[in-house]
Amino acid sequence: MEEGKKVEPLGFGYPALVRPGRTRVGWVGIGVMGGAMATRLLAAGFTVTAYARTSVKADALVAAGASVADSPASVAAASDVVFTMVSDPGDVRAVVLDRASGALAGLRPGGVLVDCTSSSPSLAREIAAAARSTGCHAVDAPVSGGDAGARDGTLAILAGGDEAVVAWLAPLFAHLGTPTHMGPPGSGQSSKIANQMAVAGAVVGLSESLAFADAAGLDARLFLDAVSKGAAGSRVMDIFGTRAVNRDFASGPGSARYIIKDLGMALEIGDGQEEEDEATALPGAALFRQMFSAMVANGDGDLCVRGLITVIECLSGIHK
Repeated sequence: MEEGKKVEPLGFGYPALVRPGRTRVGWVGIGVMGGAMATRLLAAGFTVTAYARTSVKADALVAAGASVADSPASVAAASDVVFTMVSDPGDVRAVVLDRASGALAGLRPGGVLVDCTSSSPSLAREIAAAARSTGCHAVDAPVSGGDAGARDGTLAILAGGDEAVVAWLAPLFAHLGTPTHMGPPGSGQSSKIANQMAVAGAVVGLSESLAFADAAGLDARLFLDAVSKGAAGSRVMDIFGTRAVNRDFASGPGSARYIIKDLGMALEIGDGQEEEDEATALPGAALFRQMFSAMVANGDGDLCVRGLITVIECLSGIHK
């Protein structure tokens, strides 16, 4: 949708247009991903009001021109669109639905809540219903693409909710990545969980192949360059391959703890524990979760998922 195009008849009380200088953006959760995404909207000319439980995390945003509020409700009161990007479903519930301090407590009728956290489909549906009851709109829009995608504005945005609202948000999403409307509320979160299963499998395959190549005496960098041009090539290999070879396992948005959380949600849904979801056999997800859980057991839970190669090395009796 073209920036500045008026949308009718969504019934938003305000604003009629989404454009820099007019649309006020709120941001709750200034971690690696959230901070980079909010910075991009600031650079595009949008007014940004932010909240972080650890106030120092907002310092860079403030230096770039953002304002800081003392609660998610205060952020929402100063915003037309509020993005949330926190750690897990429990944090989402707290920053969105808390009756005193949550974002929906401060968002005026016509406002839009966009949750970019990797969270629960059932919670996304609950939030959408709560937003409707207050005359607001909610979109679950988790993202994929890592810290590089957040910095470069190349994220895949998996959006669930009203299609017209997702289209209305296009001028904001355009600065963050490429949005795809996946279906009704909860569809974005279901898509992200499915995405995480694919990512986990690719990381396991990458880790085992690199460990095998190393044991065979191959040049790991030459190996990566060669196979990336064939069927084994993937975005996971592009993003994580060289860093894994360089033993760069520093913490990042894709930590072992986070993917364990996402795979755990997949298994709960697969077991039919969430209402509206059918049971699905997910043996791969169960295995991948066990392997990443080994990282936690080894004290490496806060390292990026690319550190899984250390688990393969431990199982092989290799210590680097």
